[in-house]
Amino acid sequence: MIDLAARVTLPSPEILAAAWRRLDRLTKPPRSLGQIEEWGARYCAIRGEVPPPPLRAGALVFAADHGVTAEGVSAYPAEVTAQMVLNFVRGGAAVNALAREQGAALRVVDVGVRSDLPPHSGLLIRKVAQGTRNFLREPAMTAAEAEEVLRGGFDAAQGMAREGVTALALGEMGIGNTTAAAALSAALLGFPAPELVGPGTGVEGPALERKREVVEGAFRRIGPGPRPPMEVLRQVGGFEIGALAGAILGGAAAGAAVFVDGFVVTAAALLARALCPQAMAYCFPSHLSAEPGHARQLESLGWEPPIRMAMRLGEGTGALLAVGLLRAGLRAFVEMATFEEAGVSDKREPGGGT
Repeated sequence: MIDLAARVTLPSPEILAAAWRRLDRLTKPPRSLGQIEEWGARYCAIRGEVPPPPLRAGALVFAADHGVTAEGVSAYPAEVTAQMVLNFVRGGAAVNALAREQGAALRVVDVGVRSDLPPHSGLLIRKVAQGTRNFLREPAMTAAEAEEVLRGGFDAAQGMAREGVTALALGEMGIGNTTAAAALSAALLGFPAPELVGPGTGVEGPALERKREVVEGAFRRIGPGPRPPMEVLRQVGGFEIGALAGAILGGAAAGAAVFVDGFVVTAAALLARALCPQAMAYCFPSHLSAEPGHARQLESLGWEPPIRMAMRLGEGTGALLAVGLLRAGLRAFVEMATFEEAGVSDKREPGGGT
């Protein structure tokens, strides 16, 4: 994946500094809007302009099935993946409502759904296979499939950027994918599996214990780490997780702000960081998921999520809400007056009298 990583360059430090100079002259105490200001400055650097150009939102939701569901790790049957994808393309899911609220173009990408889905204008078919293999028993995918799905995600994000999207919200759908996300995160971070395995769709009691056993069993199968990131994806990942990592690289290479949703998408961000650390300069966290392992993921990335509302749906819902925060911040950036423009006295210098 060296060729994809090489297409990502860091945002301009000069533009970032210019954005902060503007922000610090607005009629407010310096940095008093907190992360809203930081995000605005970073968006300027990502887009290469001060004042910031208009934001155009888009969302990509990647969908795939997981062979590990045969081990009873989910509260829902695997058929729900395809059923929810159909719900997405018909406009009836939470992610559709929030995309409409943000005025965001929404694309659903089938990278590994077990069923063959009917054609639809809102559905892109980039199917690598009909679901991964059961990673408790064997590698989830081949090396060729891992590379194909990463490139597919990269190309999907690049396509959104060509349509004019400047802020890209990433989401997913895949019964069993919190199991894969926990395994992949634990392998990349070197954490014990029980620290990252949570209830996902709502498993509890013996079912949750079984989920932990499955991830630990997969680690016994593949042996002690550390391992190269693409090998981790091959062994315990999911097609939608690989595609999401590729989309992070693709969005960064296109100069788009990339909004990371909850536990599963953050697992993909960990993979993207391992492949291309500079891509993290384009990423924005969204919310703190109620999935217990999410806090550990965020801590490892050094991210402070702005939204804490006990969300755990996935789909890109948290990412789309966070796009709205950036949009509000950019409006303040553009519409607020500076002290000079407003004729407002700035704070007194030390020793400047009463």
